[in-house]
Parts: sequence; C-alpha cells; structure tokens
Amino acid sequence: MANPMIHRGPDGEGMWFDENIGFAHRRLAIIDLRDVANQPMCNEDGTVWITFNGEIYNFQELREELGGLRHIFRTQSDTEVIIHAYEEYGRGCLEKLRGMFAFAIWDSRTRLLFLARDRVGKKPLFYFIGQDRFLFASEIKALLTDDTVPRQPDPAAINDFLALGYVPAPRSAFLGIRKLPPAHWMEVRDAKVDTGRYWKLRYTPKRKISIGDAVSELRSRIAEAVRLRLVSDVPLGAFLSGGVDSSAVVIHMAEAMDRPVRTFSVGFGDANFDERPFARQIAERYGTDHTELVAEAPVADLLSRLVWHYDEPFGDSSAVPSYAIAELTRQHVTVVLNGDGADETFAGYDWYKMDRWIQRGEFAPLKLRQWFADLMRRFPANGSKTGSCWKVARLAEVLAVPPSRRYAQWTEHFGPKARQRLYSSAFKESVTESDTDSLFASAFAQSDAKDWLDTVLDADVNLYLADDLLVKMDRATMAHSLEARSPFLDHVVMELAASLPVSFKQAWGQKKRILKASLRGRIPDALLDRPKMGFSVPIAKWFRTDLREMTHDVLLSPRASERGYFNRTEIAGLLHDHTVNEVDHATRLWNLLMLELWHREFIDKPASLDTGHRTQMLTS
Repeated sequence: MANPMIHRGPDGEGMWFDENIGFAHRRLAIIDLRDVANQPMCNEDGTVWITFNGEIYNFQELREELGGLRHIFRTQSDTEVIIHAYEEYGRGCLEKLRGMFAFAIWDSRTRLLFLARDRVGKKPLFYFIGQDRFLFASEIKALLTDDTVPRQPDPAAINDFLALGYVPAPRSAFLGIRKLPPAHWMEVRDAKVDTGRYWKLRYTPKRKISIGDAVSELRSRIAEAVRLRLVSDVPLGAFLSGGVDSSAVVIHMAEAMDRPVRTFSVGFGDANFDERPFARQIAERYGTDHTELVAEAPVADLLSRLVWHYDEPFGDSSAVPSYAIAELTRQHVTVVLNGDGADETFAGYDWYKMDRWIQRGEFAPLKLRQWFADLMRRFPANGSKTGSCWKVARLAEVLAVPPSRRYAQWTEHFGPKARQRLYSSAFKESVTESDTDSLFASAFAQSDAKDWLDTVLDADVNLYLADDLLVKMDRATMAHSLEARSPFLDHVVMELAASLPVSFKQAWGQKKRILKASLRGRIPDALLDRPKMGFSVPIAKWFRTDLREMTHDVLLSPRASERGYFNRTEIAGLLHDHTVNEVDHATRLWNLLMLELWHREFIDKPASLDTGHRTQMLTS
C-alpha cells in the first residue's frame, strides 16, 4: 500500500504492526527533519500510535499548552502534538487543530481506530469496508493493492461526474470505496463503524460591524494565516497567477519575510488565457524571485500521468497547468502557498452575480418565466462556461426550476437533458435513482444562511471546493512531492468572512468587495479591478488541433463503445460540432476523454501501481 504513494512521501517509509492492525507511512519531511520525527509515531508508553498527512499550523501554541498539562515531547514535530492532544481531549482534539490533515490514531487502551479529516478537505482519506477488514489510505491506488478490493465502476458516481466534472463525497468512482467527507471523524471498534461531523461554517447571526473595521480585522486575520504557513524547515515559495487571490498571499508573504519570496507562474501561448504579464507586475513591485512556465497542450504521456495520479475521472482541465507548475516549482522549493478558497469565501465567481440576478426575477409569475425561457432556448447551448450564447441558453434551462436545482443546473457540465441524450438505454436504467441535483438541495437545506448568496457560497464550500478545487491542487502538487498551503482556507479567516454581511462580499456588481478593499493601495487598481480570468485552459483550441486526432480515436473506439454507457451517435455529434462547426463543447469532451482514459487505466486491466508506472492507455 505504501509503494504507490512514494510521490506523496519520498523522504522515508515507516511501518508499524500490532496483532491485527498495521500502519504504513510515506514521509515528506517539512517540520523537524530528524529521524526521530518519522512516522508512524507513538506516545511515551507506546499505547497510542498515529499516521498523519498534512500540517498543523498552530502546533507550537498547542505544544506549549499540552506541555503545561505535563505531556512530554521528544520531537519538534506537529505530528506529536496531535498524539498528545488526542490523549488530553479525545475526539475534542479536532476543534483544537488549525491546519490541513487526514490521520488515523490507534488507541490500544480502548482498541479504537480513530480517523479524521480537516475542516474543508485539503487532505484526502479513502476507505474500504470488507467482510474481514477495514482499509484506509490517502489515495485509492493504495487500496487497490489489496486483491479483495473490487475494481468496479459505480454508475451513480459516473453520472455525478458527467454532471459536475468531479465525484462528490462520500462516493468514489469505485463501488465499495468511500471518501470520508471533510470535517468528519470516524471511529472503528471491532465490527462497528461510527462517523460524525465536528465543524461547519455558520453564516448567522451576522456581526454588526462597519466596513472599515471589517477590512482592518480581515487584514489582520489574513496576515496571521500567512505567517502561520511560513513555518518550515525546508524552502518555500508561492504560486502567483496575477489574480487578486494569489497576489494577496504574495504581498503578505513579502511583508512577513526577511528575504525575497520565490514566486512561480504558468501561462499559455494564447494571450486570452495568459496572466503572466499581470503576475510580473506583482513580482516586480514586491521584488520576488520570479520563475515562469509556458504550458503546452497535454501529450499522451502527460494525460496518462494525470489519470494515474487522480485515481478517479477528473473533469477540471486546469489540472494540466496545475500539474505543470507544480513540477516546475518542486525543482526550487518543497512548500508552496496559494490563493485557493478566496472565491468561495468572498464571492468571486461570475455565476454568483448571475444566479443572484435570476433569483431576483422569481417574483415574476411562473408562466411568464416559462415563456421567456422558451424564447431563449433558440440560442444553442454548449459545454463551455464562456460566451454570451452559453449564458443565454443556460438561463433558459434554469429560469423555471426550483432554486437549488437551478443552481445545480447552472454549474453542471452535462445538464439533465444533455445526459439523457448522451446515455444509452441500459445506462439510463442503471442511474434512475441517481439525482445529482439533490446534492445541492441537501447542501442548501443544511445551511443556516438566510441570504441567497451565503447559501450558494456554503454549498460551494462543501461541494465544488472540497471535491474539485482541493482535489485538483492536492493531486497535482503531491504528484511532485510538493506541499501546498492555502491561507484563505484557514478556518478562522473563513469563519470571519461567513459572519460578515453579504454586501461586504458582493455589492453593486463588485465581487470580493471586502478582500479588494483590504488590498487597495497595495495592488495597482488596474490589476485589482480587471475582469477575472480564472485558471482557464485553451482546451477548445486543443481539441481542434493537438488533441483532435487522439480524442476522436479514443472516444469513438470500439473499446469505448463496448462499455455500453453512451449513444455513440451523440458523441460523434459533439466531436463534429466542436471541430467542424466550432460550437464549443470543450468541457464536455474533456470529461468524456478523462472518463474513458480512467477506465483503461483502472478498470480494464490490473494497472501497475509502482512509481515507475507507464501504460499505453491511448491504444484502442
């Protein structure tokens, strides 16, 4: 199980066994590089053992607190702090931890296996419950080394993936393999498994605070979150896209460090997708040691590596530049800070504005909205979330549906009607009880938010952020033994933002209002107020050029057709529309390509799980 995850921990391997339990650990050494800090690690008398992935940023503060309670420390590591916090507070230790983590603790005194995952899901934790065993790991491929774990796709997960571009927890793409959701614990004793949630963002009650005081407090909280993430015994740097979020992190790093910040940017030959000029402005203003990379269209070998590292079909094409910039960055540093989480915390996406506008139109009678929707359906929909035709067509689909389903369909890659056209009769039957839109209805129902904007922010924290963005960054960075730290995902920062009035986040068409206010004067206004580009990738062009032949060969191959999932004519139509008629189906084609390559890698044959793995998935 440890061998397939050497990339997550190249600095050492540890094993521990006791009767019918065993831990294996691969170490990426960041804090206390000595052998004494290796894992698995135990307490003083060997009754409590841990295997832990992540970083605890307040470990020094907790160490002092626990030392005052007569706990004895042998290392300077954050791992040992978790052990003693568990001894002192039991399950309540989770509320003390400020960081990213997935860990398992074996308590031999009570014969309890205690597992937990951090609040927003920065670090993954998969598990499998068999007839005579319980397995867990940081990656699915580690579980697959056990021959009793079936390699069988879950049709409901495939349906979710085609709708969303990711597989939401607690499902995985494999039947029988599950994900422990973020902010959850699990206890395994004998044959009994219990789970529970220990944290959730609260959006009510709202604080009564002026915008000026809120800006001041936010600056302080972000500065603290960045400072805590600068603790490292190995070199560190930052991703710098030139957008507001990564620029904010770099600015705070520059103000806190006594040496130039190492910054890294990725761009494209296509100027419409290239933010490197904006990143250079920040790098020059704050005197960073800056390195750039130009990302090219993914060739067969890169696609093979992406599929292998992500374990599940993954439809976010920005995994390509994420993987590439992580590879470059690891040549210089071992830890990198990024701007992940700011959009979901401070309302940074265009679709928040659009959905808020639609929500205000709900006063109109349903029949009027249906008539207007029928009128707009004359515009062709496509698979890309850019362009006025797409926006108008998607509006037509969502105007006359309930709010939660409206938001789900607004953000989906293949909407319900598109999936019905795509699926074969047999596959439709296998997913009749699968309702992806209900995930959003459940997320909305569990939120305490009173304002619509807060409600959708809460849903995105629990779905899109946890199962798309954080998966993308974890797999891309850990593939190269690079640790990514995200100050905006500090739960103290997130809790502050959740407590603020929605007008502080989005007002008069301005996104991320309070975050931008906190940076005014430190970032040039031209950069602060420019339209958001996001981490977009020119896949529409790639599918018409570099990837055209390969995509046709893979998606229309007999091998793909024999799976029985899809209407081959529909897939051929998508390819023709995109490559000949220039109707943008790039996002949908990427999803279909990733799904087929995943099947070839993990389902069709017993794939090699070694680090030297290289397979020819692209041959039909």
